[in-house]
Parts: sequence; structure tokens; C-alpha cells
Amino acid sequence: MQPADLARSYDAIADQWLEPHLEQNGIRQHEQALRFRSSYGGRALDVGCGCHGRFFRLLAQHGYALEGLDVSARMISLAQQREPRATFHHADVCQWQPAGLYDFITAWDSIWHLPLEESAGVLTKLCTALAPGGVFIFTFGGLDSPAEKQDASMGAPLHYSTLGVSQTLQTIAAAGCVCRHLEYDQHPEPHVFVIAQRL
Repeated sequence: MQPADLARSYDAIADQWLEPHLEQNGIRQHEQALRFRSSYGGRALDVGCGCHGRFFRLLAQHGYALEGLDVSARMISLAQQREPRATFHHADVCQWQPAGLYDFITAWDSIWHLPLEESAGVLTKLCTALAPGGVFIFTFGGLDSPAEKQDASMGAPLHYSTLGVSQTLQTIAAAGCVCRHLEYDQHPEPHVFVIAQRL
């Protein structure tokens, strides 16, 4: 499944991400990631930002200038209505190139939709887009080895991939980041979040 296919699927189900029950999803983990910053403020990027805006609101409270990136035009349209302070990029993260460095990057439940062959390159790109001391929080499938699958459990076909735990950690280390925290936060589901920091 290519990014254009993913965009069509998320265009079709975008409104599901406006549900109020999502308000706290990932907030504890982001607050934990923010504590690794020596000071707040600077540039923040939400990769696969969707339309809910909860991470934008949290980051704005800590003084960050906000940017969002999403492959879905519908997600971007809804997000612009809800968060006019942010700058949005309607783009495929595989092709997108950062203009400058970021102090905080989040990719919550987003880059695991990439084709497996693109995963390491995108992870490296995001790590190297961090300013020194910058923090990157992201989720991935906590399997022992690389894998990918496709299903329609959300109501539209979606693709998922993972490099696996070892290769994910090797990739961020090779890109100049250190893993500050790794947690299976929905155990026994293999949902893992990592907090990485640029050296």
C-alpha cells in the first residue's frame, strides 16, 4: 500500500479522529517526552498530525511554534479549522524534506503506516531533523523482527509495518540519537512508544 492509497483511506475516515474520547490518547507519553527537554519552546512538528489537535494544544502550552504534516487532505483541512496557529504541510513524509531543525517531533501512530522499505529512511530523516538536544517521540509495532500487514479494522484499508525493536533502536542510534525511554504501553498489544533525543 503506497502513501497515495493511505491518503485516500484516511480521507474517508478522518472524522473518526474528532471523537472526544481521544483527548487523552498519548498525552501522558508526550508529557514524559517533554521532560527530557532542558528548556521549552522552539519548533515542533507533528508527523501524521491528523485532525484532533490534542498534541498541538499541549505543545502550544509549552511555548512551541507548531507545524503539522499529513498525507490526507481531509485531515489537513479539519486540522486547519481546529488549530489556526499551526503551519500545515500536506505531503507524503517519504518525499517531504524539512526546512530547518526541530526541537520536538512527534509521530504518534503514524509512521507505522509507511511501506516497510521506506521505514528506516524516514526514521533517519526525522532523527536528523532534530536540533541538538531535540526530542522525538514515536510509536511502532514492538515485534522482534521486521513485518508488515494490511487490514480494514478502522473501516478503510490501512497498511502497517515495523522494523522490529532491534532494528528500530539501531536506526535511531545510527542517526545520532539515543533512546531515552521505550515502553510497551498497551501490553499485551505490541504497541511501543520510544522517546529519542538528539545528541
